[in-house]
Amino acid sequence: MAGLQKVLLILLVLFLVLVALVFSLNNQMAVSLNFLVFETQPHGVAMWIIMAFVIGALIGVLITFLATVRTSVSRRHLEKQLARTEQALQKSRAQNDRTL
Repeated sequence: MAGLQKVLLILLVLFLVLVALVFSLNNQMAVSLNFLVFETQPHGVAMWIIMAFVIGALIGVLITFLATVRTSVSRRHLEKQLARTEQALQKSRAQNDRTL
């Protein structure tokens, strides 16, 4: 099953590369982007779109990584707090058993 998933993933990536290649070959008109402060060098429309997707994917990976780190830090903190609470509960139960 894992082998089939790898093959399907490879085929999907190859298909997306092929689509990007066809797209870039059909959109070769040079366009420069004009921001408020500066203007970029002219590049093909496809290059700008592909670069926007890549930058968006990188930002998505970064945000996901930061959220994962934050979650794992929070989880570790909660596990330590749970361990302390369980120890306090055990001490309290031991004291109650001694007094009875």
